[in-house]
This record gives sequence, structure tokens and C-alpha cells, in this order.
Amino acid sequence: QVQLVESGGGLVQPGGSLGLSCAASGFTLNYYSIGWFRQAPGKEREGVSCLSHSDGTTAYKGSVKGRFTISRDNAKNTVYLQMNSLKPEDTAVYYCAADRREYCSYSTQGYDYWGQGTQVTVSS
Repeated sequence: QVQLVESGGGLVQPGGSLGLSCAASGFTLNYYSIGWFRQAPGKEREGVSCLSHSDGTTAYKGSVKGRFTISRDNAKNTVYLQMNSLKPEDTAVYYCAADRREYCSYSTQGYDYWGQGTQVTVSS
């Protein structure tokens, strides 16, 4: 069964950190470009970070640059999103997605597989 499963969300105080995981089964993540997206209540889903499988380059939305880090562990078939210095505006459901394109994209269009999402709440 082909699926992506996110984990690691939760409640954290402003300034805190969380590490999200996205584990793949049924396919090899190494051959896919990965995107991390988030969707806050009443807002559209937006891309926050992505990793291209062709050359390993990473990209970050401006508001998370310097705070979030995307990485991949091929042996574990898992992608991670480390989130530091979290702010209340980072509160959202976070999703990972995978597709076979050479380069990743912040557009939600074209991704082959999506995880079910994990809630991140930043609040004091």
C-alpha cells in the first residue's frame, strides 16, 4: 500500500521547536521530490519547504527561512521538517507530499502522494 504518514505535531509554546516526520511506504522516497505544506483554518494550503530529488536542493517560504529545515533519510525512507523558533502564525495542519518531478514545487498541483496531515499548534 502506497502511503505517506506524518507524525510529530503537537502543542508548543512560542519560541519552541518541533520535528515533523513523513514516512513513506510502498515506494522509495529517494526518487521523489518532496514538499511540506500547511493549511491554517480558513486559509488555502501553502507550501513552506521543498526538496528536489534531482540535485537535493532545498527551498523555503520566506517566513520560515532560517527557522525550518527539510531533510531526508533514505535508509529510513523518511523526510523531516525541523521547525525552530516557532510563532503563533505557524499554527496549521502540516502535510507532506511526493512527486516524480525533477524539481520540487510550492504548488499543490502535480503531487502524486499526500499524507493525512499533522496538527501543529503554537500557543502560550
